[in-house]
Amino acid sequence: MTTPNRASSAADALTRLREGNLRYAQNVRSVDSMISHSRRDLIQQTPVAIIIGCSDSRAPAEIVFDQGLGDLFVIRVAGNIVAPSQIGSVEFAAERFGTRLVVVMGHTHCGAIDATLEAITTPAGANSQNQLSIVNRIRPAIEALAATDLASDPTRLRREAMRANVRASVNHLRHGSEVIERLASAENDGLLVVGAELDLLTGVVDFFEGVSAAPKLELVEQK
Repeated sequence: MTTPNRASSAADALTRLREGNLRYAQNVRSVDSMISHSRRDLIQQTPVAIIIGCSDSRAPAEIVFDQGLGDLFVIRVAGNIVAPSQIGSVEFAAERFGTRLVVVMGHTHCGAIDATLEAITTPAGANSQNQLSIVNRIRPAIEALAATDLASDPTRLRREAMRANVRASVNHLRHGSEVIERLASAENDGLLVVGAELDLLTGVVDFFEGVSAAPKLELVEQK
């Protein structure tokens, strides 16, 4: 039995994340979110969204989306890769808590993307087998990009590589789990899996995969 979710649909949850990110980008904090950080009585959790993000210390989802304690179910791993343990975590949250939005969030200046591009261009580089397990999961999604005109523009190459990796993770979630496929069906309230990019310089999150462009949001003063 699932716990009722405060966001009745994936669309509601996505709007909430966009509004929270707008506050973050404009250096405004929600009073409710700040107050929630002092609570210790959350016996049950009802996360409005599941976030698969990078372990990078500059990209904490709760801060980036200005959400409070218990609002997000966050899975962080270098390069926001999707392996069996990440899929299982998404399945758990979606089934147990009724959460209907999954966001794979990459970010600019990602070290895991840089390490993978370095491994492609300089294969002799020394990496541990554990680090290579991350590189090897990212590599299939971005290797072809290194052989295009993007190779002459490192900045564009890194950004397109990051986005390609996000798309690969989104696709893996959508089609690598019978549980997620079942929950994504209309009769199960339509679990939505989308891809996003966090710009570390501006703080803005761009939802670019699996969701249509949203109208421009305006900041609403928090009471």
